[in-house]
Amino acid sequence: MKSRYVSDRVRYQRMNAEELRESYLVDLFTPGELELVYTDVDRAIVGSAVPLKKTLTLASAKKLAAEYFAERREIGVINIGQAGSVTVDRQTYKMGYLDGLYVGRESKEIIFKSNDARNPARFYILSYPAHTAYPTTHIQLDDAVHTKMGSMEESNARTIHKYILPGKVKSCQLVMGVTLLESGSVWNTMSAHTHERRTEIYCYFDIGVNDVVFHYMGMPDETRHIVVRNGQAVISPSWSIHAGCGTRKYAFIWGMGGENQAFDDMDGVAMDMIR
Repeated sequence: MKSRYVSDRVRYQRMNAEELRESYLVDLFTPGELELVYTDVDRAIVGSAVPLKKTLTLASAKKLAAEYFAERREIGVINIGQAGSVTVDRQTYKMGYLDGLYVGRESKEIIFKSNDARNPARFYILSYPAHTAYPTTHIQLDDAVHTKMGSMEESNARTIHKYILPGKVKSCQLVMGVTLLESGSVWNTMSAHTHERRTEIYCYFDIGVNDVVFHYMGMPDETRHIVVRNGQAVISPSWSIHAGCGTRKYAFIWGMGGENQAFDDMDGVAMDMIR
């Protein structure tokens, strides 16, 4: 497990492009590996598992000072690859494309598997500390809460698919889902907002080889951008906006953790305040 300590709202203003990437951008989805990055922002852990012929097991690390990974943590998993499965304490959950899984605190053994090593599953992992144990729950895309947002005129027509949130899947602080943009739309979350009471992490996917997404971050009146490619994630602290614009449509997994779980608990930023 690697560690990541992000810059504060003052220091980031003096950082160049490479320093911003080193602080906020996370590379994921290495074939055959399970990768984890621990960040000081709300003690989130972001990672991925791409099992090939062998399964991959989510184990504890010295950083956690725990006997097993989920001893004091909850976990969200979404598969953005081909068919696979996640086994939690001997219970196996089949995971197709965009299937999700909430794994509750005190789950001791978590194993990731691909059905076909030549066409592997690509499991995105997001974890936050948890104060109690809620049931492990499988969520398919059709079972999510769907909200259409934006318009073609604003180049931001998209559907937000909410997997883990109050009233749907119980969790301690994790809220998680997927946003899919429509063809011809390139913007997400604009006008922008911040979350003073929680962190948000974006994992971008379905970005073409010759395409990129410009992820905008920073304080509303002092913004920066990070160029993001397929399978990369961006850590967004509570003081930072988080919005993206791509060279064509793309998708992203969003996940939040912090003081509350209200999906629409955000502080909007008027367009004339963006600098």
